[in-house]
Amino acid sequence: MGWLRDWKRRRILERHPFDDALWKRALHHLPFLGGLSADEERRLKELAIVFLAEKQLTPVHGLALTDDDRVEIALQACLPVLELGLDWYDGWVGIVVHPTDFHVQRSETGEDGVVHEWADELAGESWPGGPVVLSWEALDDSGSVAAGGANVVIHEFAHMLDMQTGEADGVPPLPSRAARERWIETFDAEFDRFSKDVDTGKETCLDPYAAEHEAEFFAVASEAFFESPNALRREFSGLYGLFTGFYRQDPSQRLKT
Repeated sequence: MGWLRDWKRRRILERHPFDDALWKRALHHLPFLGGLSADEERRLKELAIVFLAEKQLTPVHGLALTDDDRVEIALQACLPVLELGLDWYDGWVGIVVHPTDFHVQRSETGEDGVVHEWADELAGESWPGGPVVLSWEALDDSGSVAAGGANVVIHEFAHMLDMQTGEADGVPPLPSRAARERWIETFDAEFDRFSKDVDTGKETCLDPYAAEHEAEFFAVASEAFFESPNALRREFSGLYGLFTGFYRQDPSQRLKT
């Protein structure tokens, strides 16, 4: 039924052209979208239009989303799949937006059988099959990764790509077993080196939170890949090479940071 999906998407694009004023405001707020070629810019806009038609953004707790909010979420969500396609986000529709960071109850059973419970304060979270949950307040940090900030949209949508294999483990779907083995070898070496740097207090271009788990390393590094690619390439050249192959993009060619 791919022809039917393609027809529906063409109809969406015919009926909902991208507002140039919205793009200009988004580009001002999200400077890492700069440097795209005319063709890349056109395709990113088209992906964002279809994304907004096929996904359901739901603000909660009295939050109202503006057109700018919706467009900027869509553009950032679609940037990682610019060369992969929206089909990578199949199987779920929900995006929930909280006004601020939100709390999630956690529990874990220790080796002694004791159940430990605590509350995590999060700016975003995602699950296989959706939804993606975002903090509206955290959206303001977009574009600040090079200065130590975070991009919650790219982070959570990187998790969604990672979980296409069923588990968030830092290994997204790859075309062959050999490619997967090469990825794991390089990725694990870069993760181990980064974790040692964090343990010894060495400053890196990535948020130390990335040392929590391989999945977080993948998501945090994806933020840097799209916002501060040259810094990532200098410090983690092996990882950068993996990402250019997977995302089929080289942001270092269009950005200075």
